[in-house]
Amino acid sequence: MKLRTRIFSIILILCTVLGAVLYARSGQSIFEEHALFNGGRNTVRVWYTDDALTPYLQSKAVAYSETMSKVRIEPVLVSGIEYLEAINKASLKNSNYPDLFIITNDSLEKAYLAGLALEIDNTGNFLKEETFPKAAIDCVTYNGRYIGYPFYFETSSLVYNKTYLENMAKEQLEMQKELESLPDQNPDATEALEEDAGEGEEAAVEGEEAAEEEAEEAISEEAVEETVSDAIPNTISGILSFAQDYTAPEQVEAVFKWDVTDIFYNYFFVGNYMNVGGDAGDDVSQIDIYNTDTISCMKIYQQLNQFFAIDSESVDYDSVVQDFIDGKIVFTVATTDILRRIEEAKAKGECDFEFGVADMPGLTGDFKTRTMSVTECIVVNGYSEHPYEANAFAKYLCKDNSGDIYKMSGKLAAHYNVNYSDPNLDTFVDVYADSVPMPKTIETSNLWMELEIAFTKIWNGEDCNSTLKQVSENIMKQVTGKEYTEETIPDPNDDVITAGLKEERD
Repeated sequence: MKLRTRIFSIILILCTVLGAVLYARSGQSIFEEHALFNGGRNTVRVWYTDDALTPYLQSKAVAYSETMSKVRIEPVLVSGIEYLEAINKASLKNSNYPDLFIITNDSLEKAYLAGLALEIDNTGNFLKEETFPKAAIDCVTYNGRYIGYPFYFETSSLVYNKTYLENMAKEQLEMQKELESLPDQNPDATEALEEDAGEGEEAAVEGEEAAEEEAEEAISEEAVEETVSDAIPNTISGILSFAQDYTAPEQVEAVFKWDVTDIFYNYFFVGNYMNVGGDAGDDVSQIDIYNTDTISCMKIYQQLNQFFAIDSESVDYDSVVQDFIDGKIVFTVATTDILRRIEEAKAKGECDFEFGVADMPGLTGDFKTRTMSVTECIVVNGYSEHPYEANAFAKYLCKDNSGDIYKMSGKLAAHYNVNYSDPNLDTFVDVYADSVPMPKTIETSNLWMELEIAFTKIWNGEDCNSTLKQVSENIMKQVTGKEYTEETIPDPNDDVITAGLKEERD
């Protein structure tokens, strides 16, 4: 081989090695799509399982790619069956696996332990409570690390027929005006009439006409809104009181009805007093299911069956929502999807009512409530060759304040400051902020099934104390890996609980 050729070969090898070293120091993988192969753009794949997200993700992918010319976002709709397993297999085979994937917060521990969830880039304190509700931050926290981005959420709250409450408010205000127009109810009017008494019959007639005109004045919208706001019960026992005094329209079949068979609409009864995994739901040393307060709350729940006769064998969420839209129910407990269903019914001309969302009421003055929430999270795949680009796009989605996520998919973003232009949606965000995220520990994964069965049993009359004790023992057996027996707690005083309900009704 000629000397010139040998020297050229050595130089070429040195350049290749130097290029590899510089590439490695840049933080990029040598396997990344390169300008030579992909027009200078790195592809970031996003896997998701809910087709409702498709319009939104596609829209944001295009917008982001136009801004970040070196990144191509590829949303991929996949089956939700064995979702994590599919991600793991694709990642191991290096076969079109996702750089990002969307998953519920209760599956984060499993994803992290499988190596599928990287700790996120929290540069600049991205996950701060000024931007994200505490529930959102808690739901992505695992052993002190943030292993996902809170994307959108679901929770439940009290929803009411605003039209019924407005009609009731107008009737009350009209009656109040009529009473105030009577001489013996209005000292000023009485005094005026007495002064005019000696001035002849003509003055008296003028006074009566003025009183009638005043009574007939239109009731202001502000007064109606204020009366409606005051009428919304802030406790469940307050709903009982409302039901006693309310003269319902003919089509109303129930003042208050909800799905008593689904834990998502029942958990608020015990949510403030049941602890499963601590705030972040990741600590199996913090489990407190069976205690005096949870027993008391379940006794209140059971007593409601006397006032709201709901058949657990025939009720379901869809039928409750439909009855509510049809005007057969005044109050219900529902998730955010009910608002979209109301919009669809109105568009079809099948609903003439207005509705509102309120904070979840307490049980009584002594017992508070907290709803359950589940948050869909954006996770950076531990096998991704583009972690920087993946984190950047996840942050882009979680900073979107346009409200497009609801307009295009019917989802509510898990961060503040989104422009929904609807106070009902803002109320759901406020309720979510104080909600209890589903725990992410694998050992407690079947808690919801256990609780759902327990709630149904208690609603139908089984003993609250022993039923909750059994739930706790079953969960603790899974956590400890051995038989577990709770020490029996004395029953709370039924008279005190009953008095709490009766006192607020009176």
